[in-house]
Amino acid sequence: MIGEQGTASVQAPVERSFLTCTTEVALLLELDISTLLSGPRAARHVAAAVRRPLLERPTLAESLFRPLLAAAVYEPDPSFCRWFIEPALYAFGRRRVCQALVDYLREGSDAERAGAIRSWYWAHLPLRASRRPAYAPTGIRDPALDESRDIVDAWLETSLRIFEHSDDLKTRRRVLLQLPASPTAYPPHLRGLLDENVAVAQVHEDQHIRHWGDAVAGRRAD
Repeated sequence: MIGEQGTASVQAPVERSFLTCTTEVALLLELDISTLLSGPRAARHVAAAVRRPLLERPTLAESLFRPLLAAAVYEPDPSFCRWFIEPALYAFGRRRVCQALVDYLREGSDAERAGAIRSWYWAHLPLRASRRPAYAPTGIRDPALDESRDIVDAWLETSLRIFEHSDDLKTRRRVLLQLPASPTAYPPHLRGLLDENVAVAQVHEDQHIRHWGDAVAGRRAD
């Protein structure tokens, strides 16, 4: 269970389904999805039904924030996480979206962590006023909505800590393989932790983890 940590946090049960998440989004949008809820691809059909309304509305209700992030995290296809992350970025800001994903990574189940990693890629989409009515419905967008450098640093630290402490090979592999290989991408206070993880990764039995460790070590030598 992900705990409550202020307005940016996401609270989600460990056991959910993608269909449950997409249905919640659809109902909050007041869409009629009754004909879409049967069959093996029901979740995908519901996700497709919410895509356009999410992008076309100039504002989204506060109640949609948590369901949108849950839908992104539980979306099994990394290509489609964007369907939920993108409207959340425009409506609620990059900072809040990134913080929610850090919360999932820090406190979620292994499955939720995997979903947060899939979604993290899309959380850095460039935002353009000309593309979405939700960019600045009042005519002005507060830059603080999208300031996320410190949240990115928190993501890096959380990923390194998970590699350090997790016993699950898949989880350790996932968090490392989406981390930057350049040591300069890490703030100074994380360099020691990075070095420790690189040393462990270079002698790890898993070839993918060793490759990451060697890649970072090679960039550090440069």
